[in-house]
Amino acid sequence: MRWSRYFWYTSKEEPAEAQSPSHRLLLKGGFIKQVSAGIYEFTPPGLRVLRKIENIVRKEMDRSGAQEVLLSVLNPAELWKETGRWELYGRELFTLKDRNGRDYCLGPTHEEEITDLVRSYVNSYRQLPLILYQIQVKFRDEKRPRFGLIRAREFIMKDAYSFDTDEFSAMLSYETVKFAYERIFKKLRLKTLMAQASVGAIGGISSHEFVVLTDYGEARVAYCEGCGYCANAEIVSLKKPQEEQEEEKLLQEVHTPGTDTIEKLASYLGVPARKIIKAVLHIVNESKPVMFLIRGDRAVDENKVEAVLGTENFRLAEDKEVYELLKTTKGFIGPFNLPPSVEVYWDNSTYGIKNAVIAFNKPDYHYINANPGRDFKQEKFVDVCQVEEKDPCPQCGAPLKVSRGLEVGHIFLLGTRYSEPMKAFYKDAQGQEKPIIMGCYGIGISRCVSAVVEQYHDEKGIKWPTTVAPFELDIICVNPSDQEQKEVSEKLYMLAQEHGIETIYDDRDESPGFKFADADLCGFPYRLVVGKKVKEGKVELQNRHTGERIDLDIDRAVEEAKKLIEEDKK
Repeated sequence: MRWSRYFWYTSKEEPAEAQSPSHRLLLKGGFIKQVSAGIYEFTPPGLRVLRKIENIVRKEMDRSGAQEVLLSVLNPAELWKETGRWELYGRELFTLKDRNGRDYCLGPTHEEEITDLVRSYVNSYRQLPLILYQIQVKFRDEKRPRFGLIRAREFIMKDAYSFDTDEFSAMLSYETVKFAYERIFKKLRLKTLMAQASVGAIGGISSHEFVVLTDYGEARVAYCEGCGYCANAEIVSLKKPQEEQEEEKLLQEVHTPGTDTIEKLASYLGVPARKIIKAVLHIVNESKPVMFLIRGDRAVDENKVEAVLGTENFRLAEDKEVYELLKTTKGFIGPFNLPPSVEVYWDNSTYGIKNAVIAFNKPDYHYINANPGRDFKQEKFVDVCQVEEKDPCPQCGAPLKVSRGLEVGHIFLLGTRYSEPMKAFYKDAQGQEKPIIMGCYGIGISRCVSAVVEQYHDEKGIKWPTTVAPFELDIICVNPSDQEQKEVSEKLYMLAQEHGIETIYDDRDESPGFKFADADLCGFPYRLVVGKKVKEGKVELQNRHTGERIDLDIDRAVEEAKKLIEEDKK
C-alpha cells in the first residue's frame, strides 16, 4: 500500500480528551476517530488491526471445536423477560420501541437469543455437547465511557456459549474454552492474569476473567505471589479481625469543628484513621436509606455494596437528604438515634474495635472512646471493604499485591440460569427432560486493540507486535526526488509484496523527520530506510521493538526482513 494513496491521517497534536496511553496514541496515530462519547469509528489501518485480532480469535475458537454463528443486534424484549433480565440488567441496557410500540434492546450480550436458537433445534442428548460463538457489535449505555476503546458504549465482542448435558461435561467445555483463551492471548502477545471473578449481571455458578495489568484498567486485581491466588478485588473476602486488646476508656463527647473528613478529624484529635469509624449513607432505588460503617483508614468497595444490596441502583446521599434524615451534615453521620427507615450494616473491619472515634449525628461533635456493646450495637456484619495491598491472602495468609487491570476476556459457568426459565431442555437416554447446562465466554475484540497498545508503547508511539500490526514492514524513501532512492524503494516495495509481506510504502513528499515520526507513532515492527547509503548498495533495517539497526545489501534486504517477521509470528 502506498501511503500517498492510503486513507491514513496522523496528528502531531495531543488529543485533549485522552488520558490513557492507548486512547491518546490510537487517536494521534489515526487508527480511530471519536463520533460521540464512547463511540468510535475505525479507519482502514485501525480496521486492519481489529481484523487481525478477530482472525486469531476465530482460528482458535474453530480449533476448539466451536462453531460460528451470527445473531441479531436487535433483541425483542420478550426473550429478556423470560429470564427476568429486562428488569434486572440495569441502566446499561439500551432500549427502544418500534413503530408498533413493541419493546426491543440493542444486545449488550446474547445469552437469551442463543438459548432461544438452541432450544428451537436441540432436543436430544445426542446433539450435545455444543459450543457456538459469534463476533458481533454490542451496545452498553456505560455510566462513564472513558479511555477510548477500553470503556465504550459500542464495541466489538466475541461471545461464545456452551451447551452440555451435565456439570462434568460443562466443566470440560469450560476448560476447553479457557485453554483456547490462553492460546489466543499468547498469540496476541498479551501478558494476562487469570483471576477469579464475580458472575455479575450475567449470573451463573462461577467465572474467571483474563486481565491485562495497566494503570487505566477498570478492575482492581488482587494476587498472591506465594500461592498463586488471583481474583478480582471485588470478590476477595476480608474476614473480621481479632478483637483489640485494650482497656475500655470513658466515653466522651468532644467538640470537633470543621472536621468533615477523616484526615481533618484524625489530625485534630491526634488519633490514627484506623481508630475512627466512618459512616457512608446510600440511597437505594431512589427511596431507601442504607448506612455502611467502616474503619476510617479503609474505603468502601461499591461492587461489594452492589452484591450486598442486590442492585446497582444506589448512590451516595445528597447533603439535603442527609439533613432531612439525620439533621446533620456529611462528616458527622453516625449510627445513633436513627429513624426506622435507615438500614445499617457494619463492615467486618469494625469488629473488635476499642476506644473508637465515632460521629453521632450532631454537627461539629464526635464521641471518643466509643466501644461496641457498651456504647453502640453492631448487628449486621458484611464485607464491603476495598481490598488493599498487603491484606492477607484468603488462601495462604501471605500479603496480597493489588494492581489495576483491564479485563480482556471473561468466562462463566452458567449452569441452568438461562435454560431453566427459557425451557431449553433435552431428553436423556431414558427419555426424561432435563435442562441444558450452559457456559458463556467473552473476549472484547475492540478492547484488545487498546490492551495491546497499553502493553506495547513508548514515548514515541505504538510498538505493535507483528501478529497484529496494521503493516509488518514500512519502506521509507527518505528523498523521493532522488531518482536512485525512488527506484530502489519501488523495487523493494514490489519485492516485499511478492514475498507476501504486508507492506506500506511511505512515498509521501514529506521531510525524513516527518516520516520517521509517523513510523514510530504508528508502530510498524520493521522498517527499511532507503537513503543516501543506496550509493553503497545498502539500506537500513530497523526494529521498532529493540531499536536495533543494521545495514543490508539491497538485494538481501527483503529476504532478511521476511525472516525476522516470520520468526516473530511463531
